[in-house]
Amino acid sequence: MTKIAIVEGDGVGKEVIPPAEEVLRFFLPDAEYIPVELGYERWLRTGVHCTDEDIALLKTTDAILFGAVTTIPDPDYPSIVLRIRKELDLYANLRPIIGPDFDILIVRENTEGLYSGIEWQERDRACTLRVVSERGTRRIAEMAIGLTKERKHLTIGDKSNIMASDAYFRGICTSMAEEANIPYRTMFIDALTYDVLMHPAAYDVVLTTNIFGDILSDACGYLAGGLGLLPSANIGEDHAFFEPVHGSAPDIAGQGIANPVAAIRSTALLLEHLGMKSEGEQVFSAVDATIREGMTTPDLGGACNTATMGQAILDKLLTEL
Repeated sequence: MTKIAIVEGDGVGKEVIPPAEEVLRFFLPDAEYIPVELGYERWLRTGVHCTDEDIALLKTTDAILFGAVTTIPDPDYPSIVLRIRKELDLYANLRPIIGPDFDILIVRENTEGLYSGIEWQERDRACTLRVVSERGTRRIAEMAIGLTKERKHLTIGDKSNIMASDAYFRGICTSMAEEANIPYRTMFIDALTYDVLMHPAAYDVVLTTNIFGDILSDACGYLAGGLGLLPSANIGEDHAFFEPVHGSAPDIAGQGIANPVAAIRSTALLLEHLGMKSEGEQVFSAVDATIREGMTTPDLGGACNTATMGQAILDKLLTEL
């Protein structure tokens, strides 16, 4: 039996994950759904935000659907998302950016770089170690190259004109692309970010390091219509974790106006990961049709609340199947 962990988390995570879970249950009615409480609200109530037992439980599942968590204002409590990525070795972060005339897939290294978690504080400064390893670079490049074979071309984004670690990253990636006979180009990440916003149709698969991929994909939210539309997949050898790109958004939490599309599109990626490609495509199509019909939350100019838009997407699935 397929086992799926459901982590609502904090803030709008509690609002966007229920309709996303309904979409999963539509396609996987016989799966075992395991609720897991993690995050700031749990920490406020119990003093614990994520335990070793929680991580062990997540490792027993076939996939994780995750909402969002609020950062705990205490350095003794590191990021839950970073911990899950590290302990489940979710080395590849896939972030699709899709619009009327563009289809971009950002492939981001997910466990190294400035998010390696190697930090310390001295008397008059705080330090974060940026780690770019051969193993980490080779496996994310292999992922991007494999995806490019199914698509068109690869762009490698870095800051190798400034940082030796990025020159190292670029060298490994370009060498592997050449060996695989994959068409590619390289760009400095600042120029790439500007150009992709100006000419999105010129891009296909984009490969980059951890923090650059994080910033680039958020910037590309402008192209898609906002962060409320962007899904993501965190993939490892043995585990997979799916989440909307947006955060817990405490400024609108509890108002029922959060856009559920990013969470629902994340279920499409989850279904595709489980081998249900056509079902995942149906979810994307149902979302697009619902948006075209104007059944949207206020961020997209509509009058729907989170639950109403989620139900409209589910109804579209019911109608089409």
